[in-house]
Amino acid sequence: MVSLQTPVCDFGWKAVDFDLPGVDGKRYRLADVKGRNGLLVMFICNHCPYVKAIRERMVRDAKDLLQHGVNSIAIMSNDPAEYPEDSFDNMKRVAEQYGFSFPYVWDQTQEVAQAYGAVCTPDFFGFNADLELQYRGRFDASRKESAPADARRDLFEAMVQIARTGNGPREQIPSMGCSIKWK
Repeated sequence: MVSLQTPVCDFGWKAVDFDLPGVDGKRYRLADVKGRNGLLVMFICNHCPYVKAIRERMVRDAKDLLQHGVNSIAIMSNDPAEYPEDSFDNMKRVAEQYGFSFPYVWDQTQEVAQAYGAVCTPDFFGFNADLELQYRGRFDASRKESAPADARRDLFEAMVQIARTGNGPREQIPSMGCSIKWK
């Protein structure tokens, strides 16, 4: 397992469209998931300890962001041939087990991860209402273990700021996680 950090936020970079199958049997495009005040695109997977450490909080924050007009989508781009825990069937199981209130979609060709420049799981892309990138930072202080319950909610706070002002915080701490498992 290789640990990587995300690059610095490229403010204003426009979200790239996609058309991906969800675990709920539907297909999702960028226009389908855009919220009135923003969109959170999360590159995650099932097996990564960094994702497992934040999974419950990620579900909580995605629900809380809905109240601010920010929608979320989770994209799994890993190669399940190398990591069977990341298979589509296991994606369905994880989404159900943790009560994902957002689409969980499979980037089987890995083209979406490449278009976004995703490097690790988790990798967060926070867009404003115009689908301009405003956040590319960490979820919170969690690493392979969950941060304390009272840890600052970096991602949530940034997305609320984006929903209110259209702009993300200028200072962002990079996300850290397992490398995307490329084919």
